[in-house]
Amino acid sequence: MSADKERYWQAMAMLESAEEIHSPADCQKALEEMARAITADLSESHPLVLAVMGGAVVFAGRLLPLLRFPLDFDYIHVSRYGDQLQGSDLHWLYQPENVASRDILVLDDILDEGHTMHAVREKLLAKGAKSCRSAVFADKAITKSKPIRADYTGLSVPDRYVFGYGMDARGMWRNLDAIYALSEEP
Repeated sequence: MSADKERYWQAMAMLESAEEIHSPADCQKALEEMARAITADLSESHPLVLAVMGGAVVFAGRLLPLLRFPLDFDYIHVSRYGDQLQGSDLHWLYQPENVASRDILVLDDILDEGHTMHAVREKLLAKGAKSCRSAVFADKAITKSKPIRADYTGLSVPDRYVFGYGMDARGMWRNLDAIYALSEEP
């Protein structure tokens, strides 16, 4: 069997054995509620919206059309995971330069332990951002204290390895319109 076919069957088995945590309807409702809150707070500030690649792709792509006010868009590419299931050191792959004196909204797929979002916020403020708010689609309910809380949160997820709606499992399944949890922890 080719490596691609083997990866395909592994992905299908992973999804089949996973537990759906939030349905597509749950995700859409949470997205719409976040859009209303963000609009109420930022609609008159012409913010710079930054998506954290690659997890925020789905979230940003679905949220931006719901924000009916002028904004600028760019991205940050920083990673702690790669295709691994455990976080490691931060790797900065791209940082925008046009952040000085701007109100910024950072979008990310999940606030797990909060280290990535905290580092992003600190870096943007150090580069002269006027303000820095964060929106995460999922906030993982962990027992450890997090160094940052998101200003806007879509859904809470359990302290399990979750995927879908931009979050991946072993590099796969970001494209799902619901959130699932792996049946077995890594």
